[in-house]
Amino acid sequence: MRQRKNGSSIKHPNLSDAEAKSQKKSPYSLKDVFLTCLGFRMLNALLIQTYFNPDEHWQALEVAHRIAFGYGHLTWEWEEGIRSYLHPMMFALFYKLLALLRLDIPCVMIKAPRLLQSIFSAVGDLYLYKLSFVLFGDGVAKWALFSQLANWFMFFCFNRTFSNSLETTLTLVGLYYWPSVRSSLNKAPSGSRKWGLALAALACAIRPTSAVTWVYVGLLELYLTHDRLRFIFVELIPIGSVVLGITCLLDRLMYDSWVLVPLNFLKFNFLSSGGDYYGTHKWHWYFTQGFTVMVFTFLPFCVAGIIKSKYWKLSGLILWVLGLYSILGHKEFRFVLPVLPISLIFVGYSLAALDERGSRNGAKKRSSCICNKWPSRKQLAIFFLLASNIPMALYMSLIHQRGTEDAMNYLSKEAAKGKVKSIVFLMPCHATPYYSTLHNNLPMRFLDCTPNKGMPTESDRFMMDPVSFAVDFAKNWSHPSHIVLFDSEERHLKDFLISHSFREVRRFFHAHFKVDRDLQASVVVYAD
Repeated sequence: MRQRKNGSSIKHPNLSDAEAKSQKKSPYSLKDVFLTCLGFRMLNALLIQTYFNPDEHWQALEVAHRIAFGYGHLTWEWEEGIRSYLHPMMFALFYKLLALLRLDIPCVMIKAPRLLQSIFSAVGDLYLYKLSFVLFGDGVAKWALFSQLANWFMFFCFNRTFSNSLETTLTLVGLYYWPSVRSSLNKAPSGSRKWGLALAALACAIRPTSAVTWVYVGLLELYLTHDRLRFIFVELIPIGSVVLGITCLLDRLMYDSWVLVPLNFLKFNFLSSGGDYYGTHKWHWYFTQGFTVMVFTFLPFCVAGIIKSKYWKLSGLILWVLGLYSILGHKEFRFVLPVLPISLIFVGYSLAALDERGSRNGAKKRSSCICNKWPSRKQLAIFFLLASNIPMALYMSLIHQRGTEDAMNYLSKEAAKGKVKSIVFLMPCHATPYYSTLHNNLPMRFLDCTPNKGMPTESDRFMMDPVSFAVDFAKNWSHPSHIVLFDSEERHLKDFLISHSFREVRRFFHAHFKVDRDLQASVVVYAD
């Protein structure tokens, strides 16, 4: 924390006197904070055993596995050049290291990527603490960090290998270095804006839609700074050009041709509404369902913190991001993950205010209610948040939709023993992990779902009539040793499977309730 030359700490205008005193010196070293977060996130990574969204595997690990080991499936997005290799390359290098150390065995290949992501998540946690500290002091920072670690969706999603997860970490680190985010009385160190720009450019290179966040921050900087020309011509353009140039060179190397990924991404998702192929929601979905479910029971505390803090720069950023993403038809929870930690900073402010209120009335309570054993408002709030978020986090991470991961983990171990020759997946496309989990170069076949100008894909035709599709499909297949399917389709294909000499070998629980299709209660593995 910066201090004046006379030794007194700089007081943020939104801080109470009690909070300003705690801001002078944090009782926790940053090393202790980071190690605590790292330990928590590594345990968090090991507890994630469910399937959330195909992109965790198919747009990151599957691509990285292909780079590192020479085999793995590239989805149609890579053929169209709307994905950058920057994010998968990080995991590809990690895979190479595992292979060099002879640790590329099934159990390690399954767990290691999320453990690697846990390191980046812990960095994000640390910088959430640091950002909260410089804005509001230690009293808020510790409760903001508590909220980050206790929130069910951060537990469920932050350690997954989405580009959104790394984007969230880069956003938290970048915001810490941007002068415009801070108070005028609590200025950032000299030169920190360059770091902020570099991190913003890197976030946009990994995920072009991150520009939604950084346009807001950049406009805020333009409005507040006194050296606008220097900001634009000496910092913004050179730093952005360097990061864009490095990314383009990497993509040139991997695509074997010049590809401008941000432009292709913009054309597909914004100009042609290509993302709508994967489903659309009402414009208000983020406000009424998506983001509110992510914040969950922290929501009233978040709203209270926004109102009490009056720190409109950050609350404005949340509204800006949710508003712009609401314009797009295709919406997903993880798209707005980067602003979830920001909302939790305001939760920290609200919880710290309960501390302050308790300290003001402490003397009166001690004098009049010495024997009062009722829990304080703060204790009740903490109990409520933990009691509502811990079960949700554990259920979603350990139970809901775990069957597809369990099935592939099982097949990976069986393949390592030489018991699997080939696999066919008779289920909606991208419903399971693929070569990045199997880690064995065996023939595999899933049902294609590449967009085809309104024409039904293989996956669509299978879901409309499983029996007819399977009969036609079997005419041209090379008889597989294993078939994987959901129980919802198994009931239609029992006779087909028996007629082709398949028998059930394993059944894995998947879900208690349906998500976007009929209930898929279990995943079944058949072998010939």
